[in-house]
Amino acid sequence: MAYTSIQILPKTKEKLALLKGSPRETYDELLNKLLELVPEGDEEGKYKRDFRIGLLEARLDLKHGRVFTGNEVKKRLGL
Repeated sequence: MAYTSIQILPKTKEKLALLKGSPRETYDELLNKLLELVPEGDEEGKYKRDFRIGLLEARLDLKHGRVFTGNEVKKRLGL
């Protein structure tokens, strides 16, 4: 099996290490578990790449409080 290297900051590696289930778990295994959190599709079929990226960004927006109520959206759209 061929491996590759990726560049991450030491702080990022520390954060990833805290998520490892055991010291023997590889970073590849951990990253694949994290990637499973972004769904590939649903009963209607596979999601397109852009939609999956949008889902991830939306989850991050929610986490960081970057959300708008329905009324705020209507107001911004002039409805």
